[in-house]
Amino acid sequence: MRIAVFLFDGVTALDPIGVYDPLARLPDTDIIFVSETGGPCRTGDDFLSLTPSAAIGNVESVDMLLIPGGSTVGLRQCMGSEALRSSIVRIDQTTIITASVCTGSLILGASGLLRGRKATTHWRAKDYLVHFGAEYTGDRVTKAEKYWTSAGVTAGIDLGLALCGHIAGAEVGGAVELAMEYDPKPPFGTGNPHNASADRQRIVMEVLRG
Repeated sequence: MRIAVFLFDGVTALDPIGVYDPLARLPDTDIIFVSETGGPCRTGDDFLSLTPSAAIGNVESVDMLLIPGGSTVGLRQCMGSEALRSSIVRIDQTTIITASVCTGSLILGASGLLRGRKATTHWRAKDYLVHFGAEYTGDRVTKAEKYWTSAGVTAGIDLGLALCGHIAGAEVGGAVELAMEYDPKPPFGTGNPHNASADRQRIVMEVLRG
C-alpha cells in the first residue's frame, strides 16, 4: 500500500507521526511525506523541522492520503490555498482511504470532501467542521465510506491502529498494538472534555500552546 502523509508549516508533530508509526510496521507499505512545495516544514511550536520527500502536486496517485492538523495559522494557510485543495481533491480520486487527524479534517472539509458525511476532529474545532457540512460525531475514530477521521492529537494512534486492522486484519492490527505496547492509562483521566472541569478547559484555551 502506498501512503502519502501531508506536512505543512504549523503541523502538530504527533498528528502525522501517531498514524505513521503503526502503519510503518505493516509489511508491504510504502510511505512518503509530502508538503505543498516539497520543502521542510516547522511544527506549530517551532521546535521541530520535518523534511518531506516530494511536493504534493507531483504525487499522481496513492492508496491512502493522510492529512494531519496543526496551528490555526497553518490551517488557515492550507485551507486558503486553492492549489493545495485542488491537489487533495485530485489525489482523493485515486485513493482507497482518505484520512485525517485532529484538525486535519478541516482541510478535508475546506476541500469539499466531508460534506454530508460523519466526521470527527478535536473538540475545540467541532463547530468549524460542521461549517463545512460534516456531521460531528465526537468519536475517537469515525469511518464514513472511504473517509476516516480522528479526534485530537493522540487519537491519531487509534486511527493508525484501526487502519492497520482494516488493511491487514484484526490479528495483525492487534499485533501492531502489542508491538507498540499501546496500553494507555492516562495519569489524570481528563483527556475527554466531558471529564474535564471548566477550569482545566480554560487552561487549554488560554495557557497552553497549540
